[in-house]
Amino acid sequence: MTYSDSSDRFIRNEREAKIAARADQLARIFAERAPKHDLEGTFPFENFNELRGSGYLALTVPKQYGGEEASIYELVLSQERLARGDGSTALAIGWHIGLLKQLHLSGAIPEELFSELCLEVVQDGLVLNELVSERAMGSPTRGGKPETKAVKVEGGWLITGQKSYCTLSPILNKFIVAATMSDTDTVGSFIVEAGDGVKVLETWNTMGMRSTGSHDIAMNEVFVPDRYHIRGKASDQLRKPVPTDGNMLHIPACYLGIAHGARDFALSFAAKHQPNSLQVPIADLPNIKRLIGEIELDLITARTFLYDTADRWDKETGNRENLKIELGVAKHLATNAALRVVDHAMRIVGGLSLSKAFPLERMYRDVRAGLHNPPMDDVVITNLANRALGK
Repeated sequence: MTYSDSSDRFIRNEREAKIAARADQLARIFAERAPKHDLEGTFPFENFNELRGSGYLALTVPKQYGGEEASIYELVLSQERLARGDGSTALAIGWHIGLLKQLHLSGAIPEELFSELCLEVVQDGLVLNELVSERAMGSPTRGGKPETKAVKVEGGWLITGQKSYCTLSPILNKFIVAATMSDTDTVGSFIVEAGDGVKVLETWNTMGMRSTGSHDIAMNEVFVPDRYHIRGKASDQLRKPVPTDGNMLHIPACYLGIAHGARDFALSFAAKHQPNSLQVPIADLPNIKRLIGEIELDLITARTFLYDTADRWDKETGNRENLKIELGVAKHLATNAALRVVDHAMRIVGGLSLSKAFPLERMYRDVRAGLHNPPMDDVVITNLANRALGK
C-alpha cells in the first residue's frame, strides 16, 4: 500500500503510512486480548512483548540512539491507531513514548545519561514513566506539592514516599519521581531503579482503563545516586525552560482512537443487522443515519484540530509557548467528542451494546477516563477566557 491509497487524509507520506500500518497491526492483535484483561483487571504483559518486538518502544527515541525519532504528529497518528484496538495499552505506552520525547526536547538530563536510557529502551526494551501523583496532593497540574521526600546523603539521596496512578507499574524497572528535597524544600526529579525499598501496591481496580497497571508504588529510603538527580538543581534556574508540552497530545490521540474503534464497530453492525421487522439493514433508517452523521461530524472536527495542532507544534518551534492553550483545546475537543461518539455508537447498536460479548461497553467506560487526564476541562476554558480578556 502507498500512502496515496489510504482513506485517511491524515496520512501524508510513506513514513507515516508505515507508522500507521504497524499500529493497525498491533491494534488488531490487542483487540483480541482486551476483553479478558478488562474483565480480570490484569496487565497485558504479552502486549508489551509485542510492542518491544515491533520496535514501538523506540518510536520517539532519537535516531542517533537507534530510534525512529517520531515527530509529535507521528506520535499522535500512531497512538490514535493503536487505541482503536485497546485503549488501556495505548494510554499506558503513551506515557513512555511521550516522556522520551519530552526528555529529548527539554534537555532536562545530561546527554550521557539520556543516551544510556535510550540505549536501554532500544536494546533491552526498557519502559519508562514519570510518577508525580499522590493521593494527598490532588492533581499535580494544580500546584500540589509532593509529600514524597528526598533526603540528601553522601553521594546521593534517600527517597521515601508513595506515588499513585503509576501507569505501567508491573514492568517499570526504572522510573522518574518528583520529591520534595530536604535541603531546599523545593521539588526535584529523580530516576529510581526498582529493587530494595520499592514495592508495587496493587491498588488499581477501576471502572475504565482497567489494564494500564496504574497501581501505587511505595518507596522506603531508596538510594538514588547524585547523577540520577535530573531536575530541581540550582543550575536549572539559569536556563530558560523549553516548551515540551506537545508530548501530552498522546492523551487526546488515545481517546479519539477508542472512539474511532467504537465508530467502526457500530458501522459494521448497522450495515449487517436487519431485524425481521425490516426489509433493509438498520443502516438505512433515518434515525441511524443521523447518529452516524453526528459521529462523523465529531470525529472530523476533533481529529482535524488535533492533527493541525500537532503539525503546528512540530513546525512552529519558536511559537510553542503560545500553542499551550491550543494543546489544551485539542484535548478538550477530543475527549468530549469521544464521549459523544461512543454514546452514539451504543445507541446505534442498542441493548446489545451493553453486553460484554461486544467491545462498546468497555469503550464506553474507557473514554470516560479522559475527563480525568490533564488538562482538565475547567482549566482549558479558563485559559481561553483569560486569553480573550488579555490576562
